[in-house]
Amino acid sequence: MNKTVIGIIGCGLEDPSLNAKAEAVGALIAKAGCALVNGGLGGVMRASAKGCKESGGLTVGLLPGTDPKEANPYIDIPIPTGMGEMRNMLIIRASSAVIAIGGGYGTLSEIGFALKTSKPVIGLCLDTWDISEEIKKTSSPEEAVKAALDSIQ
Repeated sequence: MNKTVIGIIGCGLEDPSLNAKAEAVGALIAKAGCALVNGGLGGVMRASAKGCKESGGLTVGLLPGTDPKEANPYIDIPIPTGMGEMRNMLIIRASSAVIAIGGGYGTLSEIGFALKTSKPVIGLCLDTWDISEEIKKTSSPEEAVKAALDSIQ
């Protein structure tokens, strides 16, 4: 199996507005035939994995701890790293492009790692960090996934 992997980075807290966008992004990633990787926990991570899994896609969660049972129920392949937030670089390295949806300082670090390693970063709406002109700003889940796919072709 050779799938394009799209990373989803964003807020781990439960935010209904962000989660709805994340779930739509996840579904679109699956429909495009891509796999999804994220941090495997709650909030945007859970919602994007739910959308992807329910649309027939493959989900991978790179977990901060050592217990694969910490993964949200929509993660197909939980990978416990035991690295805490240091796993953020692994998420970026595993991704062909990343879509940022909301987020705090963990998301900021992931955006920084992505920019440093020349990975395309797509920011969904004004819901995420605006720290570089290199971040492609989009206004909808559809536009975000299209921009991610266009950036890697």
